[in-house]
Amino acid sequence: MKISLKSTEEIKRIREAGEILAECHRAIRKLIAPGITTLEIDAYVESFLISKQATPEQKGYKGFPFATCASVNDIVCHGFPNIHPLQSGDIVTIDIVVNKQGWLADSGWSYGVGPLSLEASRLLQVTEEALYNGIDQAHPGKHVGDIGHAIQMRAEQAGIGVVAPLVGHGIGRQLHEPPNIPNYGVPRTGVKLRPGMVITVEPVFIIGDTGAVFWEEDGWTVRSADGSLGAQYEHTIAILDDGPHILTA
Repeated sequence: MKISLKSTEEIKRIREAGEILAECHRAIRKLIAPGITTLEIDAYVESFLISKQATPEQKGYKGFPFATCASVNDIVCHGFPNIHPLQSGDIVTIDIVVNKQGWLADSGWSYGVGPLSLEASRLLQVTEEALYNGIDQAHPGKHVGDIGHAIQMRAEQAGIGVVAPLVGHGIGRQLHEPPNIPNYGVPRTGVKLRPGMVITVEPVFIIGDTGAVFWEEDGWTVRSADGSLGAQYEHTIAILDDGPHILTA
C-alpha cells in the first residue's frame, strides 16, 4: 500500500477544489426546503460546478449516473437523486466530489428539512461532533486507529450505531487512495499519520446501536437494515506539520 504524500503546491490545488465544494454546500443549505427534489439539487450542483470551471467527479465514476449522491432518511449513503419532493422532517445527505483541473475534494453533509424530531436532530449533532473529534486526532505521529477510535467513542457514548463498512480514504488525483480511514479503531494502531497525507474523515451513523445496513440491487444505494435514519458528515483534510487543515471548510 503506497500512500501518496502531497507537496505544498498539490495541497493548494486540492484546497482550490475544496473551496468550490464548500461554497457549493453553502448554496445547497439555502435550497433545502420541503418541496424541492434531490434531482433538482443535483442539477443545481452540476451547473454550479461548471460555472466554477470544475466538474462533478462522481458522474460516470464506475457507472454512477449523477453529479451527487443524495441520500434521504434510511438511505444512509450513495443514494440516487430522484423526483420525490423532500418533506418536512426528512434528513437529506448531499455528497459531492469536485474535480478542479485534475485535483479532487470530497465532502458530504447532512441537512434537516424543516423542523426535525428530537431524535433526528440528535443524530445530526452527534454525527457532526464525531467528525470533528476524528479530525482533532489527525496529527503527524498519530495513527488511523486514533481517528477511528475518537469517532467510535462519540457514537457509543450516544448509543448510536457506526456503519462500519463505510470508511474515509486518501484522496488527491484519484477519488479513493490509500489509506482507508475506518470510523472505528484502537488507539495507536493502523497506518501512522505523516505530513502531506490528504484524507477524508466521514462518519456515517444510524439511529440505534447496530449500524447494520444493506446494499440495494443497484449496487450503490445503502440503506439501514431496520429503516432507521442515517447521517453522514465529511471533510477532506490535509495533515501538515502543525496538525489537520480542513480543505472543505
